[in-house]
Amino acid sequence: MTATEGDVVDKGSSLKPKSLLGIRHVQMVLLFLAMLFAYAMRVNMSMAIVAMTDSNNENSFDWSMQTQSVILSSFFWGYIVLQIPAGEMAAKFGGSILITIVIAGNSTISLLIPLAAYYGGWQAVCACRVLQGLTQGFLFPSMHNLIGKWVPLEEKSRLGTFIYAGAQLGTALQLLVSGFLADYWGWSAIFYVNAALGAIWTAAYIILGSDSPQKSRMISDEEKLYIQTSLGQVGVQKKLNTPWKIIWTSLPFYALIVAHCGQNWGFWTLMTEMPSYMKQILDIKAIGFPFGFISDYVIKKKWVNISAARKISNTIGQWGPAFALIGLSYVPAGNVTLVVGLLTIVVGLNAGHYTGYLLVHIDMAPNFAGTMMGITNFFANIVSIISPLIAGLILQDETDLYQWRLVFYVSSAIYIGANLFFIIFATSKRQSWNEPNEADEAIEKKTEKVV
Repeated sequence: MTATEGDVVDKGSSLKPKSLLGIRHVQMVLLFLAMLFAYAMRVNMSMAIVAMTDSNNENSFDWSMQTQSVILSSFFWGYIVLQIPAGEMAAKFGGSILITIVIAGNSTISLLIPLAAYYGGWQAVCACRVLQGLTQGFLFPSMHNLIGKWVPLEEKSRLGTFIYAGAQLGTALQLLVSGFLADYWGWSAIFYVNAALGAIWTAAYIILGSDSPQKSRMISDEEKLYIQTSLGQVGVQKKLNTPWKIIWTSLPFYALIVAHCGQNWGFWTLMTEMPSYMKQILDIKAIGFPFGFISDYVIKKKWVNISAARKISNTIGQWGPAFALIGLSYVPAGNVTLVVGLLTIVVGLNAGHYTGYLLVHIDMAPNFAGTMMGITNFFANIVSIISPLIAGLILQDETDLYQWRLVFYVSSAIYIGANLFFIIFATSKRQSWNEPNEADEAIEKKTEKVV
């Protein structure tokens, strides 16, 4: 029988090791740094290309704005391709192998980008960025797979938030540091520093990282039992066949797709149309962590169940920015303080999605969290490409306040609609198909033979 949400939390809590820090926390720090370095290498071209095309610099390139746009977008051409296969590969081979490929691959390619630019031109740079996008296609599916195996239920909100905050911190640090690196050592230093840091992480993860508590050589029996009991994964890990038909006919799963697409629409509209907000992005980290701790606390106290806690967090993360964006469109011209304040609110409140729909993948089916994340991220990143294009169609005149308001209203409406669908149809209840029994597997095999 499947345990209730409260029962799982109680069982896990009763077995919690006395030591405050364990091997699971080492894994979380490594995964946090993986997100940080992956996102740093994802956005490094945005800053580097400014220096690369500055005619005042030595070894600059005469690339038009159109060529620069192609280079900047080429990452996502590769990124979308492997989302769904990556989820299935994470379930089959484990997340640790794939996350190592992400950082090691991106680091190697970062090392080669300056040479590609000098000897192959913008076409070679595009090829490098496509390859980086391809390897980063493994990032979220493998990360969800590892969180699903390593993080106890009662710690999931805060540790999940901690890991994914690495993406925002990596983006912010890269944007802050790149200018200094380019000024002192030239633009190629941006890529070399990224490559060096990624290589150090890869070596550390090969030594310390592990696919699961069952496979870790360093974890204590006490900590392993605590994690496995909390997640209902006591015993030898079994490789399960992905229940594709059930997943694709699950309405709660479609709620995750809609919520993820709504999040990416709003976020990438901000990223592409208002890059100045990036100066305030560090506030995500400061505001984001309380979401994780508060969410874990209210679940532990049984004030609300896990599903309600996730929906509250997601509502704050999507409806908060929706209303702040509407307010932003009515800020008087020249009021920089109010603009910065509202953008900070948008970015800060949006951190609620880290303890919202992102964790529901793991709540519903930790055994297939990587596969589910691959599917939702595939559709959401198609939206990431479409949303700036729609904004560009609306903004025929960037000095027209009405057109800007329309962009904000569209993003706000999508935020509100996507979260409403999530509230109505999503659930954090562990799904029966997370652990298909032998009878189900036998039926599935017979069906495959007939087909």
